[in-house]
Amino acid sequence: MAPDSNHKIGIIAGGGELPRKLIYACKKNNQDFHVIAFKGQTDKETTQGIPDKCDWLRLGAIGKAIDILKSQNCKELVMGGTIRRPGIGALLPDARTAKFFLKTGAMALGDDGLLSAIVKTLEEDDGFRIIGVHNVLPELLAPIGVLGGVSPSDENMSDISTAIHAALDLGRKDLGQGAVVSNGKIIALEEKDGTDAMLARIEKMQIDGGGVLVKVVKPGQERRVELPTIGVDTVTAVAAAKLGGIGIEAGGAIIVEREKVITAANNAGVFIIGLDPSEFNGPNGPNGTVGK
Repeated sequence: MAPDSNHKIGIIAGGGELPRKLIYACKKNNQDFHVIAFKGQTDKETTQGIPDKCDWLRLGAIGKAIDILKSQNCKELVMGGTIRRPGIGALLPDARTAKFFLKTGAMALGDDGLLSAIVKTLEEDDGFRIIGVHNVLPELLAPIGVLGGVSPSDENMSDISTAIHAALDLGRKDLGQGAVVSNGKIIALEEKDGTDAMLARIEKMQIDGGGVLVKVVKPGQERRVELPTIGVDTVTAVAAAKLGGIGIEAGGAIIVEREKVITAANNAGVFIIGLDPSEFNGPNGPNGTVGK
């Protein structure tokens, strides 16, 4: 689903590098755009140099954001970057946001349930077309196979199989996308605070014997928003946690600044591999059948 160049794209910008990549791609492709940035969430450098193409809002100002996007003739929306989910008190919802909460029961939903509700509301109630980051930047999707000069060992591949099973089980509960396994044992599962926080906890554990981080798409996930993502910081955190490497879902995970990520992984002696989760069928695999 490619963007429609006849209309502006609205970029809903969270934190991190990804929104800047989206802005650069729009500029490169002569695609007009308008950015909605959020105070306390979006990095200030994201909107540098585009004062006439962005608005800064509170996270709870959904009504105002929709009004701005419609006034800017944005027919398509793409969401990129991290959003730290606040409590209802910090959110300060406007009337439109409060109505959304009441209609969907959003505060009781998990992350993917919340995102799916947002997508449905924006499309059905407001007439936007939601597109994925990968529709604007298809080159960011992870390919199948090993990236870089470090390859996983047989022991790493066994841990990957166990981690895929754990991550998919976690995803079915809409709790997270990542799992860490070392020597066949699940040592950490991604929580609401994300992958970096999970890896920081592992670093404090001082585990011995390596291990792997695996990130996969949640079963049934709305793929136009919040695909699993890794960047240079992920590699740095994996190395600090003394893990052997990273497994990510090929065609379903985003690698931000791929060349820099590969260089960082090579320098740290960390492997990165794009995986097809359906190929890992075993006692610890997704389907719990015959060992691969």
